[in-house]
Amino acid sequence: MLEEILREGFAAYSLPLDAQALSRYRLYADRLEETNKVMNLTAITGEDEIARLHFLDSAALLSLSELSGKRVIDVGTGAGFPGLALKIACPEIELTLLDSLDKRIAFLRETVEALGFEDVVCLHARAEEVPQAWRGGFDVAVSRAVARLNILCELCLPLVKTGGLFLAMKGTDHAEELAEARRAVRLLGGEIEDERDYTIPGTDVAHSVIVIRKAADTPPKYPRRWAQIKKTPL
Repeated sequence: MLEEILREGFAAYSLPLDAQALSRYRLYADRLEETNKVMNLTAITGEDEIARLHFLDSAALLSLSELSGKRVIDVGTGAGFPGLALKIACPEIELTLLDSLDKRIAFLRETVEALGFEDVVCLHARAEEVPQAWRGGFDVAVSRAVARLNILCELCLPLVKTGGLFLAMKGTDHAEELAEARRAVRLLGGEIEDERDYTIPGTDVAHSVIVIRKAADTPPKYPRRWAQIKKTPL
């Protein structure tokens, strides 16, 4: 049962979980499964898998980094992971959900309204095309399973304020990807601060969070256009 899986999982993370959050997770899961019948939102289906591989996987960030009261952007959020799942667990997050596919953003806007959140921004845009006014405007950028790390850094680090964090959710076999991204991190004003492994409670699935600190302003020429990013990654 979804609720029991979440109670046990949050306890394993030493995180609080109240009745309102449980109710919201239930509504979110139901909407995800219903919409997934007509729209390809996620390959993860069934409430047990959604609870563990979406909700608990996302919530791991709260056990690794203090996000309460922070302005957070989820880049390439898809069906809302990890961002919206984090917001349910920690409503004090000031959240922006960013995705390039309009139908996903439409689903998220409707879901955010159904969940009763009035302070979540759902933006249909590519990360390299977000409004200039948002540059350096976020305490934290998060992203899960969107692109290789060197590409992700160019999309995410320009959005983070100096002193803020980029939290990249990756598999545990990320050593080659991390080595490949070191030049990009440096050019974009970042510093690799930590690599934190975790296991999703109730599973043997292990993931990692790569913690990148924004140590200096990102040069104005970044991010480049998508075609250039893809053709010539940093």
